[in-house]
Amino acid sequence: MASKPFTPEEARRIVQFLQTPAVFLNMTTDWPALHWTVEHLSDCLTERLRFRIGKRTENMAPLFETECSYIEATINEFLSWTACEDKSLVGPFSDYHCKEFWAYADYKYIAQLFQDKPAMFQDMVWSDFGFPGRDGRDSTLWIGTQGANTPCHLDSYGCNLVFQIQGRKRWHLFPPDDTHCLYPTRIPYEESSVFSRVSVVHPDLKKFPAFRRARVHTVTLQPGQVLFVPRHWWHYVESVDPVTVSVNSWIEMDGVSSHDENMQYLNLAVKACMDKSRDDTDGMTSLADQPRAEVGKRDSSGLLKTPASPTFRVPFGPHLIPVNLAHKPNCTCPKDTSCYRYNDLSRGQSTAQDEYESRSVNELQRWGQHAHQEAESPRTSGEGSGLHISTNDMLQFLIHPDVITLVTRLMMSRQRELHS
Repeated sequence: MASKPFTPEEARRIVQFLQTPAVFLNMTTDWPALHWTVEHLSDCLTERLRFRIGKRTENMAPLFETECSYIEATINEFLSWTACEDKSLVGPFSDYHCKEFWAYADYKYIAQLFQDKPAMFQDMVWSDFGFPGRDGRDSTLWIGTQGANTPCHLDSYGCNLVFQIQGRKRWHLFPPDDTHCLYPTRIPYEESSVFSRVSVVHPDLKKFPAFRRARVHTVTLQPGQVLFVPRHWWHYVESVDPVTVSVNSWIEMDGVSSHDENMQYLNLAVKACMDKSRDDTDGMTSLADQPRAEVGKRDSSGLLKTPASPTFRVPFGPHLIPVNLAHKPNCTCPKDTSCYRYNDLSRGQSTAQDEYESRSVNELQRWGQHAHQEAESPRTSGEGSGLHISTNDMLQFLIHPDVITLVTRLMMSRQRELHS
């Protein structure tokens, strides 16, 4: 077996320290999953899959998943549809001509698809990237036609490794620092994702002028390549070939707490506040002031700790290609502005959530003050308050750490009342 350009230890170290997208080459040459073409999968999967259907248009608004049509079909039926030419359409795709619509079987958990064929889990060898035991059970399958796409969004969990198997996909990626240029929204609501209101391929610059300053990094992922997407990087993905197949795995990195670990922290912090409040009549210590275990290592209670940040030079070269900043034809900014700034691997990466949340709390405080003033001032009958809180605003605020802190304090106060 030919040696890989990086050992598992080297690959994991790269993934841990790399803060911009990059493409790994020649890491999957012996992966059995290279044979997972749609033709091969049609023999392995006879059950129906759920396909998302979208119309081939150049709309200046993103097509969210809640706005698509859906059908149930086998991969064989999907293959027949992609070769439809001008034949009469039959079966589940009969209402959608392949020249006018695209189809996407996305987010398909391999652990569920092949639960009766567990040997296929081993075809994904993520251990080559330094994650022993990670295979198809921890992966997701994506099958689509040309034009199939995922709206621009960021994922709130760990980083992403994407293995391209058949056809090509074009990725448009934006750094977390550019969140303010992407007009984030919590509608449609998805617990682990924040969407952009901008159609990044056909942006409405009159409606979203700040998008001109967004720094897009583009790459067309080829079969056999693996794309690394750092945590909180925005991305829009589209299939550019007649049929595409890819597999990804989302990875919770050391230093990024899972939901269960965050709940551990929350409960420990609440307990500490409750204990302190019994002895301190001056009030509770802010949750934000509670010491948190270092991240990365685990202490005796199982919580994460943080290692010191060693210096590390990412080994870019023929086997690891950075995804560079792309020139945007719609941008009118001079090249010395932030539009064309390249990312510095040596500096710390601020998260999209930071900007998103800081803006949210400022708005929340502003609206709170406005509501208080409205409540204090007399109002004549029939006059509106002028205060409008949308569903998106409500969802945005409910997930903000400061709001969670306030709710936690109310919960603790309630607990003290019940036990007093």
